[in-house]
Amino acid sequence: MMKKNILFVLTMLAAAVGSAGASENVSGYEPSEQVRQSQKEFAADRFGIFIHWGIYSMFAQGEWYLNSGIREDEYCKAARGFYPADFDADEWVKAIKGSGARYITFTTRHHDGFSMFKTAENDYNIVDGTPFKRDVLKELSDACAKEDVKLHLYYSHLDWKRTDYPRGRTGRHNGRDSLNYNWDTYYKFMNNQLTELLTNYGPIRAIWFDGYWDHDEDSVPFNWQLEEQYRMIHTLQPSCMVANNHHENVIEGEDIQIFERDVPGENTAGYSSQDIASLPKETCQTMNGMWGYKVKDTNYKDTPTLVRLLVKCAGMGANLLLNVGPQPNGELPRQSLDRLKEMGEWLSVYGETIYGTDGGDIQSQPWGTTTRKGDKLYVHLLSSDIRDLHLPLDCKVKKAVTFDGKEDVKFSRHNEKGVVLHLPAIPDVPDYIIELTTK
Repeated sequence: MMKKNILFVLTMLAAAVGSAGASENVSGYEPSEQVRQSQKEFAADRFGIFIHWGIYSMFAQGEWYLNSGIREDEYCKAARGFYPADFDADEWVKAIKGSGARYITFTTRHHDGFSMFKTAENDYNIVDGTPFKRDVLKELSDACAKEDVKLHLYYSHLDWKRTDYPRGRTGRHNGRDSLNYNWDTYYKFMNNQLTELLTNYGPIRAIWFDGYWDHDEDSVPFNWQLEEQYRMIHTLQPSCMVANNHHENVIEGEDIQIFERDVPGENTAGYSSQDIASLPKETCQTMNGMWGYKVKDTNYKDTPTLVRLLVKCAGMGANLLLNVGPQPNGELPRQSLDRLKEMGEWLSVYGETIYGTDGGDIQSQPWGTTTRKGDKLYVHLLSSDIRDLHLPLDCKVKKAVTFDGKEDVKFSRHNEKGVVLHLPAIPDVPDYIIELTTK
């Protein structure tokens, strides 16, 4: 504990005073070579799995249940009954790796304040506050290391339980005393926990923040002191990236840009009006409707829909972070497992057109999208009702074949600008791919 506090103090003394500004590289932040390598690796992965799991799963009403008007002190009693007897980190990671996903983002502490790891900061955690007594994050970290699956950690900036957190626009009706807030103690608490996460659980490739938006209606801009916090993360693990789901333009010190429930460039959910930055990008999306387990929410997206979402993300040069909400007993829902297996089967055949690709020359069209890898341009047809397709390309096309079977596809030039593909009849599949060799 003493070493941890000394490290925190030294890191804070080394940091410049002041909060991060809401624009990209306002003070000239340049990622380290280690972070640049993580960014390159992350961008090549294209597919990850989000895991929202906490004591809220016991209520089976989703991860925001404490915000529904119930009392915080009654909600917290659920910790004493949390015993996920069927949790098996090895089974989780094998199923996730089998889906073709290459990293996991795990919720270490959500807005309800409960920590899903062993922390010295309080007893409100899965080891000290439940009869389960096991550090699920440690087990997950070990399982990821064995399977070579990278680990990212979600961490909430807001807290509906702690009285020292300055109340924002959520968590206002759970009986918490909001008059005794103390930002200094809360900020120290967060950074102490982040130090634990980056010290005790092996290599962490990214810290994924959420909750900044809780103060987006304040009359005076809220100072989250992100610059110091981001610098601390980069100091503790020089290859660890920082991401923040704040729904605003990229902030100084961030290494990934997040888009919630939308592919970059779209804003159907209302969270993604920010400018698209030149950082690696990630779209987070649910399999059904909720992030955390909800017993009535069985309206899962089918696998073809999820495949098309993955393809659209890749076409925009973005990863898909697809969510799974484990059950209170620690198992992944059967519907999720089925879709993970089916996505893995698809990627085992077509992963070449997704992994390690750049966003394509043509992005987000009604007919589909494209991805590029070197001189190969993959045309992803997400609609079967296409015959002659004009592609306005700046490069010369030397050859066109179907990805399946490598059969020649006829094409012709179009006014010295691009080509027209004369397509065969397209079968009813999630994604029909034409491979172009370009010069």
